[in-house]
Amino acid sequence: MTEQHFGQDAANQPGGSPPDVDAVVIGAGFAGLYALHRLRGLGLSVRVFERGEDVGGTWYWNRYPGARCDVESLDYSFSFSEELQQEWSWTERYATQPEILRYLNHVADRFGLRPDITFGTLVVSAVYHEPSAQWVIETDRGDRVTARHCVMAVGNLSVGRVPEFPGLDSFGGQTYHTGSWPPDGVDFTGLRVGVIGTGSSGIQVIPTIARQAAHLTVFQRTAHYTIPAQHHGLDPDWLATFKQHYADYRRRMRVSRGGLSRDYSERRALETPPPQRRNTYEARWTFGGAEILGSFADLLTDERANATVAEFVAGKIREIVRDPEVADRLIPRGYPFGAKRLCVDTGYYDTYNRANVTLVDVTATPIEAVTPAGIRTSAGEHELDAIVFATGFDAMTGALLAMDVRGRGGLTLRQAWAAGPHTYLGVCVAGFPNLYIITGPGSPSVLSNVVLSIEQHVEWVSDLIEHLRKHDLDWAEARPEVQREWVAHVNEVANRTLFPVGNSWYLGANVPGKPRVFMPYIGGVGHYRAICDRVAAGGYSGFDLGRAGQEHEQAAVPDAEPTLQRVLSATEAAALADAEGAWG
Repeated sequence: MTEQHFGQDAANQPGGSPPDVDAVVIGAGFAGLYALHRLRGLGLSVRVFERGEDVGGTWYWNRYPGARCDVESLDYSFSFSEELQQEWSWTERYATQPEILRYLNHVADRFGLRPDITFGTLVVSAVYHEPSAQWVIETDRGDRVTARHCVMAVGNLSVGRVPEFPGLDSFGGQTYHTGSWPPDGVDFTGLRVGVIGTGSSGIQVIPTIARQAAHLTVFQRTAHYTIPAQHHGLDPDWLATFKQHYADYRRRMRVSRGGLSRDYSERRALETPPPQRRNTYEARWTFGGAEILGSFADLLTDERANATVAEFVAGKIREIVRDPEVADRLIPRGYPFGAKRLCVDTGYYDTYNRANVTLVDVTATPIEAVTPAGIRTSAGEHELDAIVFATGFDAMTGALLAMDVRGRGGLTLRQAWAAGPHTYLGVCVAGFPNLYIITGPGSPSVLSNVVLSIEQHVEWVSDLIEHLRKHDLDWAEARPEVQREWVAHVNEVANRTLFPVGNSWYLGANVPGKPRVFMPYIGGVGHYRAICDRVAAGGYSGFDLGRAGQEHEQAAVPDAEPTLQRVLSATEAAALADAEGAWG
């Protein structure tokens, strides 16, 4: 690629010169592609930077064998184009990684998005220049671009983590991370393979590797709850009939709790006779997927109710896994069912009935070191030819904090988030004008159908940018006091549930030293959308709006009350009620 340089002087002059582009978008996954399409549709000039060599984002990098979405295909897809919905036909209930990647390539080609995307390029810094009200974006390839708006479409699960095991560099075999799998795949035939981690990616990759490897050793750090996907192919005739009602289906999703087509029961587990309760769990287990979370309204708010579904799933594990000791090790303990990400699997528990699979519980026998020959635990050494790290991600903030992002007065995003990620609506951060985070901390994001949430965010951000343009304004910035109120509301909603008890990556608990803040908003996708709409209808309540060169204190104030209470008044009670009801 030819190195290009843009806007060399704009950020160094008071007032600056016109920006090179209206908006820079960072990332070319679901969020980046839609942001490009939407902003371009408003007549804006847009430049996208993507570190991968093609579109796809998470689905470009997560090529590990067995990778499959845990949201049904018909939900996990764009709704902004009826033509796109009608012309694309998913082949399976839960799409595999290759099919999702084909879909995103189709989207990029259908809407002519590639010419505005620079691939194989990592953004290293984004610095706000106050006099010109412009962002200066720099990349590892020497690009330097100025833009009025900076859209962070970097994804919630895009920075993989490998624990710092002693001796890791000494291992004589090959190592892999599920989040950065080799493009050409890996052949494990005849090899002794170790997989560390049994979260979502581990639960998907383990059955596939077990069918190929000579021997597979699974190093389980925390037993996770997982439900069989019961996935299947989609009948073309059924799909054609379904597409006739796609618009109504999408409307229901937008006002739902999790942004999904899931059926939520209003019944309570503790008020249901045990035989009927078990029949409900059995039906949802047979149906497959995370539907079981919607069985009763009190599963994620009442520990006694939660214990009933946890007991049911433990019984299923004991039924499937023939060795009682192995089954016992696979049963999660110490946190409520669903408080950590509920996984969806294909043959996971049955994998432990194979003669070539060994389960090692590293809470009982911790990993002491990686050796030249394999992995040594406190109980002895396991000789391996390859190690797969299914050890997860620095979720939600990792990709953002990997860049040098600086706002007003040189304030870095890392400094602003020293006590945890604080945002207004999960989209904007006080001190960082015209910086927009798509599905950021404080929004439904990973605890929703993220594609639906991406669409809502992109549309809301686009409307804000258009509002600024129509009113001859250059910047919008969240007010610190309103941001504090939003963070308090997010935590109040979360604390009505059992989610914070899970000590999961939702809290940043998987990253040593990361501040513990519950990051997703769980008041319901529909209610969150209503809150955002009320903010916009109020002239963007909670934001200061201004022009380039204008002192911050002289900015336009959309409302006289620097409080969220008027915005939340019509939706807060419903959001809290949703948090206290069935969720998933």
